[in-house]
Amino acid sequence: MLRIVYAGSPEIASIPLKGLLEDGTHRIVAVLTNPPSRKGRHGDLVPTPVEQVARDFCAQNQLEEKPLIITPEHLDSEVREKIAELKPDILVCFAYGKIFGPKFMELFPMGGINLHPSLLPKYRGCAPVPATLLNMDEKTGFTIQRISQEMDAGNILLQTCFEIKKTDNSETLLNQAAQEGSSLFLKVLNQLENGTFTETEQDSTQATYCRLLEKEDGKIDWNESAEKINAKIRAFYPWPGAFTVANGNILKIHRACVFECDINAVLADAAKTSGKISIPGTVLSSDKKYGILVLTGDGILAVQKLQWQTRKAMEWKDFLNGSKGFIGSNI
Repeated sequence: MLRIVYAGSPEIASIPLKGLLEDGTHRIVAVLTNPPSRKGRHGDLVPTPVEQVARDFCAQNQLEEKPLIITPEHLDSEVREKIAELKPDILVCFAYGKIFGPKFMELFPMGGINLHPSLLPKYRGCAPVPATLLNMDEKTGFTIQRISQEMDAGNILLQTCFEIKKTDNSETLLNQAAQEGSSLFLKVLNQLENGTFTETEQDSTQATYCRLLEKEDGKIDWNESAEKINAKIRAFYPWPGAFTVANGNILKIHRACVFECDINAVLADAAKTSGKISIPGTVLSSDKKYGILVLTGDGILAVQKLQWQTRKAMEWKDFLNGSKGFIGSNI
């Protein structure tokens, strides 16, 4: 039985933690997560999902050794001392968001392992799933790698590969990583404990990198192709979100697809209705099967779920019912 320190913070990191706790093959001696943050109208302090899962599990189960929950701003000497007292074997990490320095990693005789949601060495960095979708890759996967001092450059211990569905977005792919995370971690942890593991050094000459996303990255350029815009919508859902500006108001687009029917017929009908030539960003019409049809620089995008910034998200039919004059406008 390995003694584990689990590091993670968001919802996706809480699911593998819960799986490891419920499995019980190895012992979680500490949970390392971000400090509580102030949320809501009254600014109440709210723990991370990872901390909440750990506390709930401890409350619901009689544990021989409850994990120590550590929520530091920085991984300083005080944190290292607390962890050293627990005599951990290995660090297990998913979506923690802090850099582990050499002194910190010396606490773990077996080092550390990390779940990275890409086919390393592709898309090293903090936003691999959006990068995968933006580049319109046909396949992706999840990698369990050694934690190293160079970001995401550690040896590969396990890697999965699967095809990306047309309906996948960043949320669905990250949720899939979360759902599979505990079984992937368990497989590697068992192999490490038994000495049956194999590891492969990454080919750094094949490495690609992705950067931290910013809110403005989600702005849609309607001069781009429908295929590229659709990729952006999928890549940036739910954050930072793909958006455009219509009549001075921000309009978020949550779901769309490329319209694959007779484009010329749609353009001809729009010209008859409006009496003018459509330009990229023109809302041409709607299609019962596909949704609201918007002209792009190459092809037509069918918008299916959208939201004015100050209102709730709607399916396209409900949106049109409350947005008179939207057909024929430029967005």
